[in-house]
Amino acid sequence: MNIILLGPPGAGKGTQASRLEDERGMVQLSTGDILRAAVKEGTEVGKLADEIMKAGKFFPDELMAQILGEHMDKLGAETGIIFDGYPRTARQAELLDELMAARGRELDHVIELVVDEDALVERITGRFTCATCGEGYHDKFKLPKVEGKCDQCGGTEFKRRPDDNEETVRTRMAEYRAKTAPILPIYEARGLVKRVDGMADIAEVTDAIEAILDGK
Repeated sequence: MNIILLGPPGAGKGTQASRLEDERGMVQLSTGDILRAAVKEGTEVGKLADEIMKAGKFFPDELMAQILGEHMDKLGAETGIIFDGYPRTARQAELLDELMAARGRELDHVIELVVDEDALVERITGRFTCATCGEGYHDKFKLPKVEGKCDQCGGTEFKRRPDDNEETVRTRMAEYRAKTAPILPIYEARGLVKRVDGMADIAEVTDAIEAILDGK
């Protein structure tokens, strides 16, 4: 089973991908994670990626496809793949088709986590974590049981991500819509697109995705 998981930042793609990895033995291939890891490791590709990103340029599609192909080659033929953050353009969708065909794979589903922008802003801007153990909390949905004290480790220091603010979230939503607009019609024409309510409880979203993968 090979799928593309779509959704704006904060929609819960990472959470759902992790669940699929645990429950189905699938592997998440996130182009962002792959490039960040390469930069951190200082590989040849990493050095190139670092230079390109620091210059504010786009990473070449052909090179990204080559890197993705190398990661796919490390996986067993029976291992399902979750593509996250790729493809984002019609050209990348074309290259993904070529990568899949060359490895005897097929794309089974394109699953979009649909979110309400205002609700997503509330979800993201309210997030904070324990500075000691990383346990996640929310101003509205999940406060520590004892005010100012982490439920997990008892820590009293908390932090918020600097980009978890309304302006950044709305900018990301606009970018997401602009990037996915060109690729959705391609996959809709093939009957591959399914949509799930990304604002539902995590378990409900998981159940909806599982039902799609099981053909229900």
